[in-house]
Amino acid sequence: MKLAIVGKGGVGKTTLAASLARRLAVTGQSVIAVDADPDGNLAAALGVAGDTVPRPIAQMRDLILGRTGAKDEGAGLIFKLNPDVDDLPERFSVNVHGVRLLVLGTVELGGKGCMCPEGAVLKALMQHLLLRLPSHVILDMEAGLEHMGRASARGVDALITVVEPGMRSVQTALRVQQLAKDIGIERTCIVANKIRSPHEIEVLSEALAGRTILGHLPYCSQLAEADLNGRAQDVSDPAWAEALQRILDALEQQLVKQNKP
Repeated sequence: MKLAIVGKGGVGKTTLAASLARRLAVTGQSVIAVDADPDGNLAAALGVAGDTVPRPIAQMRDLILGRTGAKDEGAGLIFKLNPDVDDLPERFSVNVHGVRLLVLGTVELGGKGCMCPEGAVLKALMQHLLLRLPSHVILDMEAGLEHMGRASARGVDALITVVEPGMRSVQTALRVQQLAKDIGIERTCIVANKIRSPHEIEVLSEALAGRTILGHLPYCSQLAEADLNGRAQDVSDPAWAEALQRILDALEQQLVKQNKP
């Protein structure tokens, strides 16, 4: 599965991305978690020690110049638009709990983004991750809608928007789904997070009527405390783990349905 996790800031998209990656890795499957958020903290959520967090690819200037053939000075910059990037995921990721973490950095990707050597490398790397790599790939995208305009999530099997109880979160989800269609992402789904009551599920279901809701994640005090204290998230809470597995099962069913002739 190639998945992009998006949503309004603070809804828990990084929590979901890390949890899905950990859940898949526990079963022995190959998983790459990609931090594509300029303000990303996927490493912390996965439990990567601060001194071992991978350096963002976008900051590797010498590597970028070497792969694109660009010069570091002068006007009229000329560089390769399809640099070789096949070895980068293995070389510049770190393994934690069976999940390989790769950090992209802050240069815009694809679509209307930066036409520069950094942008060329990151765009080629995204294409390699999504189209050629035989692993589950989970992209933790930046908050909001900017990445949709740049089409940086094109090529995913599904785009999952995380919402929390609240209409601002719902409005962002509806705009994301429309923009996803505009750039050719066929499968868009929703996960409701931080649910405390059946009433919240009812309100969200009504506001998102006609959209594919994969499931609902309960508010988890263990996750909130881990975030408060800067610890890696603990997904052992039974209610959370059960809800997460239901979401994975529903997602797999959606993808099987999509791929049927």
